[in-house]
Amino acid sequence: MANYLLTFHGGSMPEGKEAQDAAMGAWNSWFGTLGDALVDGGNPISHAKAISPDGSVMDATSNPSGYTVIKADSLDAAVALSRACPVLAGGAVVLVSETIPLM
Repeated sequence: MANYLLTFHGGSMPEGKEAQDAAMGAWNSWFGTLGDALVDGGNPISHAKAISPDGSVMDATSNPSGYTVIKADSLDAAVALSRACPVLAGGAVVLVSETIPLM
């Protein structure tokens, strides 16, 4: 079973306490359906910097808006689990990537 990094791109944060509570409920529900497949619930990402090969640093132009790590038997299985990710309801795109355990 491999780990898969789900990176979220775009989307919006819910506004108002009621919408935020509903969003957190959706996340907790999704995490519950994942069960043992959930490795790291992740977090939103707010700011990012990019480092070039020459060492120069600049503002990132295409940073993700958040991440989660899950485990699954295949990329297709990870995609199937990710289809119910609550971030999709906020307009984000989910990129599902298999990690390679080298360390």
